[in-house]
Amino acid sequence: MTTRERFVKVLTGQPVDRVPFIKVFGGTNAVLPRWEVERPGLGQEIDRLLQFEGRYRGWDCPPVNLDLSCINMWEVVAEDAETRTARRADGMVALQVKGAGDYHQQTIGFPVKTRRDWDRIKAEFLDADDPSRFPANWQEVVAGYQNRDFPLQLTHRGVYGFPRVLMGDEALAFAFYDDPGLVHDMMDSYTDFAIRVWEKMVRDTDYDLVECWEDMASKQGSIISPTTFREFMKPNYEKIQDFARAHGIPIILVDSDGNTMALAEVMQESGVNAIYPWEVLAGNDVDRLRERLPGMAAIGGLKKEAMAEGPAAVEAEMTKAARLIRKGRFIPGPDHFVQSHTSWEQYRFFMERLREVVLSTPVETP
Repeated sequence: MTTRERFVKVLTGQPVDRVPFIKVFGGTNAVLPRWEVERPGLGQEIDRLLQFEGRYRGWDCPPVNLDLSCINMWEVVAEDAETRTARRADGMVALQVKGAGDYHQQTIGFPVKTRRDWDRIKAEFLDADDPSRFPANWQEVVAGYQNRDFPLQLTHRGVYGFPRVLMGDEALAFAFYDDPGLVHDMMDSYTDFAIRVWEKMVRDTDYDLVECWEDMASKQGSIISPTTFREFMKPNYEKIQDFARAHGIPIILVDSDGNTMALAEVMQESGVNAIYPWEVLAGNDVDRLRERLPGMAAIGGLKKEAMAEGPAAVEAEMTKAARLIRKGRFIPGPDHFVQSHTSWEQYRFFMERLREVVLSTPVETP
């Protein structure tokens, strides 16, 4: 079987020879900067060395802009030895920390404070017919997707995630109650926009999943309640589900950090059938998820911190990986990108052990 076939069959609960061995986090040949310093050239060959399957993070993402058209229109407004402050064309202001480790950029000014702000941004930067959303060599790109052996996604910037980026979590939390019409319009307009772009994309090639970036939870639990999800988000997920069904796309995958256990059920009833990355230290329990929602698939679920904790911690994660693989609808991987204090040798040990587990553990589908 190909990586594409394994990915789809595992996540949809079909018989399969084994799960795919994919990196889950980090793009093509992604390395930490210090790894490249310590081992020059690693950033050109790490995928080959570790024998990752698939493309990019295991599944690929076409180079089509599903965000605001001003996503890369930044102007530096202040700079010193340690930081840089930049303003985007929509009004977002970001503070970038030079030489930082895991976290290096913070939004310090959100562009949507009023309905007028949103109306301006929607009119100027959310045009589905803007030809610059597609690369000039799009036909060459899609030619490379024909007869592929890796999964390919359609991207959604998030029913919650899109307004979150433009408003910030706190302002968005108030807006659900103070201006629900604004929130509905942001969520509805973005999803309608995304579907219009997808309609152009599916004319040229087929897709295996829709991935929605949400990040709607923290270690303490979800940022929104299931009730709020049902009122504001579920109608848009149902639109996504209708599109996916109409075009033979079998997987709707949600990417959300934090503890998403309380939202998993309402996501499933809204059409989502896979979630990642199931951060361990946020309190997620994939065993309990699979027992409670047997039709919900999971990707990730292995504690990334174990890499730096040593071999015993890694082996504990490998035992968990094997157990979850056997249950089905689970593709193991780190629950986020490797942390900056993790050495190349530690990352390599973790991933090589994971590959051994993946290649030797059968999926026990019903």
